[in-house]
Amino acid sequence: MTFGARLAAATAERGRLCVGIDPHPGLLTAWGYDDDVAGLERFALGAVDAIAPHVSVVKPQSAFYERFGSRGVAVLERVIAETRAAGALVLLDVKRGDIGSTSQAYADAYLDPASPLASDAVTVSPYLGFGSLQPFVDAAVRHDAGLFVLAATSNKEGPEVQHATTDAAHGGATVAATMLGHLRALNRGAEPLGSFGAVVGATVDGAGLDFAFNGPILAPGYGEQGGTGADIARIFGSSAGNVLPSTSRGVLRQGPAPAGLRDAVARANDELRAAAG
Repeated sequence: MTFGARLAAATAERGRLCVGIDPHPGLLTAWGYDDDVAGLERFALGAVDAIAPHVSVVKPQSAFYERFGSRGVAVLERVIAETRAAGALVLLDVKRGDIGSTSQAYADAYLDPASPLASDAVTVSPYLGFGSLQPFVDAAVRHDAGLFVLAATSNKEGPEVQHATTDAAHGGATVAATMLGHLRALNRGAEPLGSFGAVVGATVDGAGLDFAFNGPILAPGYGEQGGTGADIARIFGSSAGNVLPSTSRGVLRQGPAPAGLRDAVARANDELRAAAG
């Protein structure tokens, strides 16, 4: 099955909430753990045990594991494996983007099933030109994986690039709209959903952007950062059903008790279902 088909099946069964397992130092401390590899392991694997059986997508942020070096990456490998064993899809948040053989190496690291870091999908940055992502696109097709391309992010610095317009030779649209146009072409004809998605903040102004590109939309900023189910419906309109609202701290702050984590997931999914009508 393609990533888009697996994602559609998973969200139909488990809801659209995506939970980030991001071991911030402050969260390790809040759970009563030291900010070291042992604390990282207890935190991350405890979160997987409580959350992964109940959500469609888990999104580990690679940087919070990489900061501990090879031992932290070894924990990330276990997070990926145990999440998938629990039936959730893994969206590895790495935001990689480069050119040529380097881009190919990143694609092999994160999408080739032979790699211990292989995930169902990854986040990527297109700001060396969308064509620089071709090795990722090819790997995603070859391995039935997915990509989520940065398009309209919610960080305050994003608009200076994403709201800029291309020249007439490249369509004269904003950079964000241009990224969505590339995704629309990649997803054309895919059923029930394309495998090439966008990252669009759950609190952004979506005016002027056409989200009907037949692909999934990762929407960080839901929950703790202020985004609501009503915001998802307002921003994305008829494409809201393709949105994966993403939260990390909003769920993880309810730990370390597994029941608290599970209840937070259930509340969020209930809120999203209610907002969807």
